[in-house]
Amino acid sequence: MAQLSLSNLGLSHFRSHKRAVIEVDARPVALYGPNGAGKTNVIEAISLLSPGRGLRRSSAQDMARRPEALGWKITGVLHGPSVLHEVEIWSEGGAARQTKIDGKAAAQTALGRIARVLWLIPAMDRLWIEGAEGRRRFLDRVTLSMLPDHAELSLSYEKAMRERNRLLKDMVREPAWYAALEDRMAETGAQIHANRQQALTALASAQEEAQTAFPIATLMLQNDMPDSAEGLRRALSDNRMRDVAAGRTLIGPHRADLEGTYAAKGIAARDCSTGEQKALLVSLILANARAIAADFGAPPILLLDEVAAHLDAGRRAALYDEITALGAQAWMTGTGPELFDSLGDRAQYVEVTEDDGLSNVARQP
Repeated sequence: MAQLSLSNLGLSHFRSHKRAVIEVDARPVALYGPNGAGKTNVIEAISLLSPGRGLRRSSAQDMARRPEALGWKITGVLHGPSVLHEVEIWSEGGAARQTKIDGKAAAQTALGRIARVLWLIPAMDRLWIEGAEGRRRFLDRVTLSMLPDHAELSLSYEKAMRERNRLLKDMVREPAWYAALEDRMAETGAQIHANRQQALTALASAQEEAQTAFPIATLMLQNDMPDSAEGLRRALSDNRMRDVAAGRTLIGPHRADLEGTYAAKGIAARDCSTGEQKALLVSLILANARAIAADFGAPPILLLDEVAAHLDAGRRAALYDEITALGAQAWMTGTGPELFDSLGDRAQYVEVTEDDGLSNVARQP
């Protein structure tokens, strides 16, 4: 199978890194160094090579190196299944991010058509026990990784909903003010719902077909909205007075939740142990990667922050085996190289030091 990988990553005034260049091949990359050295900052930069706000969901201003706050830039040489792309992403003076692909200005959403990037970070460990918003965000990242147009649909829906909510808060009752907004919300909202269902079906198939050391997670989308655009349009119109009283829209894909179950035990993910919840997340990320590989023609770039520290030695070795069998370039962080011992020469090792240095480190298994 073809590969998707970065061969060169450049950082300028990004987070803790004044200037850094990492040159690697298509094998997994083990980033190691002390806490606070900037390992997560490196993989956050890579996450910005996909649509959205990156793995920390930070503003462009917050990504600038302190105290200079001069603005920042990320460059990447991205090898796709059949073509190479040069990507530049930057922000000046805290302004919104700008993107160039092969020297031409591009929308952020265009990144989803040339690359697929998935991540698993410690903040996601509470996915099953926190609010529905985080689970919706997780589901939409999964969906976007398979259906790049999902980003534009979501932006269109959210913009129309914000305008409708403004009317609701002002207690506007004239139907003519709502019609065009509700038409747009109905068309985009029904497609968002269909995209999510399609992504969940692909995930389920990828889990069922795989031989894996990680438990299968059964996922179900919870939402009481109508499936069709016409049905959603009617529901928005019928619920308008209730929405006026609430000051916000109470029906639509923005109200969805994701329910997960540890399939082999029949236990809701929220009731599983911390270790089981982590194993379920790893399973879903790997299933997502397999589904992308089948559709895109290459596995995605994986960003796994501190994942080794939260798995026992057996599961850690199983994860590395699955990553290398998949053929994915996974960027993994950890405090020491010993966390990646079972990878041996199947990976490459990069030490991240606190004095703002990055050095390639050659290791033998």
